[in-house]
Amino acid sequence: MSTFGRKPPVTQTPGGQDRAGGGLYARDRAWHPAPLTPPYKTSVARSPMRAPISFPTTLSEETGPVFTHDMLGQLDADLIHNYAKSPDGAIGPRIVVQGRVLDQDGRGVPHALVEVWQANAGGRYRHKKEGYLAPLDPDFGGCGRCLTDEFGNYEFRTIQPGPYPWPNGPNDWRPAHIHFSVFGQSWGQRLITQMYFDGDPMIWHCPIVGTIPSREGIESLVARLDMEATIPMDARVYRFDIVLRGRRQTLFENRMEGL
Repeated sequence: MSTFGRKPPVTQTPGGQDRAGGGLYARDRAWHPAPLTPPYKTSVARSPMRAPISFPTTLSEETGPVFTHDMLGQLDADLIHNYAKSPDGAIGPRIVVQGRVLDQDGRGVPHALVEVWQANAGGRYRHKKEGYLAPLDPDFGGCGRCLTDEFGNYEFRTIQPGPYPWPNGPNDWRPAHIHFSVFGQSWGQRLITQMYFDGDPMIWHCPIVGTIPSREGIESLVARLDMEATIPMDARVYRFDIVLRGRRQTLFENRMEGL
């Protein structure tokens, strides 16, 4: 069973206490936002109207796909150049985003597919229904992917995205952010979240962020600036670890009820 799901019979917690048994870690339903949060207007239409029903998984959810490095292109993890026609690459402040995908006990999850997508430096997405009038960058596609290594490490090169307005309220803006998708070893093991940037004051004005019940939960989505790893005259480095389960789990927007 993948580390996206069940824990082994005996594990060691980060605090050193053994846990026995083979079940799932208990859900903390207070950790995630409530599905219905009217200040985030889209949640009104998206929230469940009736109590959820649990269905057993089938073979189609529990098997495949298996991702391998030969499925990835040479520049898939380099968003600065993977869409660029110019050798200079995309316009904007260059950054590296790196971190680990971790299970509930702090162990790295190997060979997970990590996908990212984002707006350009001006805050505009390359999408035909984009409503923001900031200019497109012809050398920036806005998406990339990589596989975690045997210790759960991943890394992307990209540009820092800009904030942008959105029609939730009369003057609502999204803070700069990067979307993350983490894919496990089967179709039923996909988690989606967003990463924000250390020190961005716009985080605390965002109605989506405002749905998260605790400051600790919000801070689990904030990447930390790592000046020791920053590449001189090239790129700043931000660190964003993704925890799949347990007390320190990252908030996932497609699992609002918890894992």
